[in-house]
Amino acid sequence: MGPLVPDIISGNLNYIVALVIGVLFGAILEQAGFSTSKKLVGLFYGYDFTVLRVFFTAGVVAMVGVIAFDHYGLIDMSLVFINPTFLWSAIVGGLIMGLGFVIGGFCPGTSVCAAAIGKIDAMVFIGGAFIGVLIFAEGYPMFEGLYKSANLGNPQLFETLHISQTLFAFIVVIFALLAFYLTNTIENKVNKINQPAIKTTPYFASVLVVGVILALSSFMFTDRKADLLNLVSDDNYVMNHWGNGKCTDKNNSDQMMCPDEFTLCLMKIMECDKFHIFDFRSEKDRKELPLPKSTPMTIDDLFAKEPNKLLTVLHRNNIFIANDELTEKKMAIIATELGYKRIKILRGGMNAFRKDILEYQPNPNATTLAEKNKDMFRLNAKAILPAFLQKFKPTEATKSDKPKRVLGGC
Repeated sequence: MGPLVPDIISGNLNYIVALVIGVLFGAILEQAGFSTSKKLVGLFYGYDFTVLRVFFTAGVVAMVGVIAFDHYGLIDMSLVFINPTFLWSAIVGGLIMGLGFVIGGFCPGTSVCAAAIGKIDAMVFIGGAFIGVLIFAEGYPMFEGLYKSANLGNPQLFETLHISQTLFAFIVVIFALLAFYLTNTIENKVNKINQPAIKTTPYFASVLVVGVILALSSFMFTDRKADLLNLVSDDNYVMNHWGNGKCTDKNNSDQMMCPDEFTLCLMKIMECDKFHIFDFRSEKDRKELPLPKSTPMTIDDLFAKEPNKLLTVLHRNNIFIANDELTEKKMAIIATELGYKRIKILRGGMNAFRKDILEYQPNPNATTLAEKNKDMFRLNAKAILPAFLQKFKPTEATKSDKPKRVLGGC
């Protein structure tokens, strides 16, 4: 169930929902005539292109839907499995699949649909498929060279063509509409029907309207990551958009945390449970100066679905840490645009923290009580913090809690 699992639909309920959807999908296939081999092979002989139209429609709707889900952060594309491309095995497998489709009159999915309503030829087809699977499995050592040849990785067409994802989606939808027109023309000629490929009927009008809406909507769902990265690419905008660097300014109290306030929380870490640190520094910097109650984070993690669990904890401030304030502000702006709240940054970044706290030099000109207390506090922090923070140094055995891409595919 894609983006609905596990936030809305639990893992166990997911199997039940998948079963219901599978049954409904099979029923729709049967009602569309896909349990009849004559209708399926009509694609190859030119007298019936229902198969092409149905699956092309499903493809473009799913494509635009995935782009929309990704745009609104409902699906984490980094966790979506993309089948690797092995060129020669794909070509050979495609030829075998196509030949079996023409001769048997079914594809694997439609054969199960037909067998479910008692079609004997479909049952024989499924039996042949099992025999083919057995032959491939037992003869895998012999086929392995071909199977793994010409590994192209996980290419995506829009990246290969060096165009945007939205433009590619628009082109595919337009191509689908043109394919519908062309196949109607071919069908009419093969079946000797003397009528235009497109008629002024509600059916054709609705198909055209839906197709145009799908094509244009692809431009609405722009690449969220690219847009936000472009937004924070202007350093002047970033520095002026998120505070002014003065953590004593009341207008910035919800955006900035002073090094002294941050130090106080670190020194009373067991009592200070109203904040969580998201550390955007490199792994090397995190090892040299570890921070308690911190989670390693990258800019890519902000666009992933999993961090949502930590960034949305109620009544807790999210402190973004980096070596410099500019990087912190960029990450904070992106997180805010993505809908996360209660974001604070450390004024001056860790560079300022090192200078003001860990490398602090006594102030000989401290005269007021506030200045003397500040001087005493920083000297005390400088003495105890370095050894205290080393207790939180990550070990080599620490494993990442990041979710991994689930293998699978059709």
